[in-house]
This record gives sequence, structure tokens and C-alpha cells, in this order.
Amino acid sequence: MRSFQFYNPTRLIFGKGQLEALKTEVPKYGKKVLLVYGGGSIKRNGLYDRTLSILSDIGAEVHELSGVEPNPRLSTVHEGVEICKSKGIDLILAVGGGSVIDCAKAIAAGAKYDGDMWDFCKRTAMPQDALPLATVLTMAATGSEMNSGSVITNQDTQEKLGWGSPYVFPAFSILDPEHTYSVPLDQTVYGMVDMMSHVLEHYFHLDPNTPVQLGFCETLLRTVMEAAPKLIHDLENYELRETILYCGTMALNSMVSMGLAGDWATHNIEHAVSAVYDIPHGGGLAILFPNWMKHNLHVDVARFKRLAINVFEVNPEGKTDEEIALEGIEALRTFWTSIGAPSRLADYDIDDSQIDTMADKAMVFGPFGNFNKLQREDVVAIYKASL
Repeated sequence: MRSFQFYNPTRLIFGKGQLEALKTEVPKYGKKVLLVYGGGSIKRNGLYDRTLSILSDIGAEVHELSGVEPNPRLSTVHEGVEICKSKGIDLILAVGGGSVIDCAKAIAAGAKYDGDMWDFCKRTAMPQDALPLATVLTMAATGSEMNSGSVITNQDTQEKLGWGSPYVFPAFSILDPEHTYSVPLDQTVYGMVDMMSHVLEHYFHLDPNTPVQLGFCETLLRTVMEAAPKLIHDLENYELRETILYCGTMALNSMVSMGLAGDWATHNIEHAVSAVYDIPHGGGLAILFPNWMKHNLHVDVARFKRLAINVFEVNPEGKTDEEIALEGIEALRTFWTSIGAPSRLADYDIDDSQIDTMADKAMVFGPFGNFNKLQREDVVAIYKASL
């Protein structure tokens, strides 16, 4: 494996009834709080009222930014930055899923920057500071509650770009599985696809001697696959929600990726699709990832074979390595389809008319991917295979 340094300062507060931790954690950062949330589900399930009640009890001055989009927009980030600067916000509290947290991270960094936060996404500047950020997670998916990454969409330019900074690690994150009960079936499915995709991005790497990391990845994948078919039929099962919530965090908090460089090409390819068509991120990944796998099978057939046998229980007897690997890829597609994920871009009424546009957006920073460096023609081929 490669040399590495591990750093993750987020205090993870996990379990039933942990919202009460706001009483002791929030005062460490100040009185003025910006509450960031999405489309109103936290009001319907009572989490909004409970959060405000606790903040009131500790004397916090609360300002609000609501309506964060599923693919959080730069315009919403700008609105939050303005509130932070004009009101002298001490702490940003994101209550929601990964999109809300990603938006809050961008606000936190933008509030300490004289220019436009979009500079960070375009890689023309790096954050030098950020406001403290805390989260109350309501959806298992992105792992944003315990990492330093964020993805923001610029509607004006139809770009969706990832960025990151150690300054935007959440100071603390509260994860209560009961807060995820109200996540609807489709979003629950997209979340599980997303976390599995994060694991697969780590799994496909070229660094030698990573048996522990590969084993971690395989365990996470098998665990999600065991829980998912049960959860989609029992959305308020505490144990299943607990398992999936923990898997989502572990999939992208750097615990399984120490000493290696994962691929991350599929995420980049999907970002271009959802930038143009504004589709659910998890849905896009479900469509694209198996086709990325087929396109890159030649890079390391043994890695795909291992995945097929260890995760999907493919019987290798009498088969070539390539046949085993392809059977594993098809097993992944079959599993995602079985829990309700889409399999073709046509499922979102996407045809080939914008393939060149999406490919251009995917290539904005040049060839990408650590497992196999993709050129523009590779991206186009993966899009065409996904139609």
C-alpha cells in the first residue's frame, strides 16, 4: 500500500435519542446558529420542532436557510453565505441528507472567503478557513456527515463539481436511525446504491498489498446487500435503518481507503449527467457503474473476479476469469434492479442528444480515474452503453 496520513476530526454521535447532544455540543461554538435544511420533511416528521426547541432551551439565536435542493445549487450557497456574513453566524447546523450537508459545507467555506465559493469547485482557489459546521443526518447515503467533501451544482453553467477541504469536516454529527424512518422508498434505494458505489470506487484501485482494505469493502457490500431487500419492505425497522446508516458513514469517511487511491471516475461521469438532467445521483450511479465496470474489465480481471466470488457468490467452477468477472457485474446489476434502482438512462427519458455535452463536462479537468485513466472516447462509450 502507499504511505498515508489519516485525519478525521468529526465527533460521531450515533444512536437513538442522540439529538439531545445538541444541548452540550452547540454552545461550544457560539450563540448564533444558521439552521440549513431541505424541502420540509423535517417539519413533517417533527425533527424541525424538536431541534428548534433544544436550540431555544440553550439560548441560541437561530437563522434559517430552507429549500436546499437534492443537487444543491450555487445560488442557494450564495444565499447562505450572505446570511452568515450579515448575521455573524457562529455555527452552521445542517439538518438533512447529504445534499443539505454538502450545501452547508460550501456555505461554511464561502463565509470565510472574499470571492465566490465556486472558485473552490473550479480549483482556482482553496479554502483557508471555514465556519464550524455540525450535522443532524436524516438519510443514509453520501457519508458527507463524516468527510470533507462536497458537490455543488452551478445551474447557470450546468456544471456539477466536487471539491473538498479539511476545513469543512463537520465538528460533530448526530446520527439517529429513527431520523431516517421518513425517507421514502426511492430515496432509500438511491442512498444504498450511493454508499455501495462509494465502496466500489475504493475497491477498484491499483495499489498493492491492501488485503485489509479490500476485506473491509467486501464486508460493507455484503452487509448492505443483506439488509437492503428487507429494508425496502420494512422502512421503519430500527435495526435495518441502523445498519444501513452506519454503512453509509463507513463507506466514505476514509476508514476503508487508507493507503490506496480509489478510482472515482464513475462519480465524475454521473455528475455530468445530473448536471444536465438533474436526476437523482444514486439513480445515475446505478445506471452507469456496471457499464464502467464492463468497459474497464481488461485493466485487472482478477479484481473483478474477486468481487464476483467474495461478494456475489459466483461459482467459479469451469469458467474463465473473464466469465466469472462478467457474471459478478451482472449480479450487481440484477441486485440493484431487484431493489428498485434504474438500469438505463432511458428510465429518466435521457437519449443520446446530450452525450457530447455531458462528455465535455465530464472532461472539464482532463482525463480522470485512478484505476484506469479515461479519455473522452471512453466516457462517450460508457454513456452509449448506458442508454
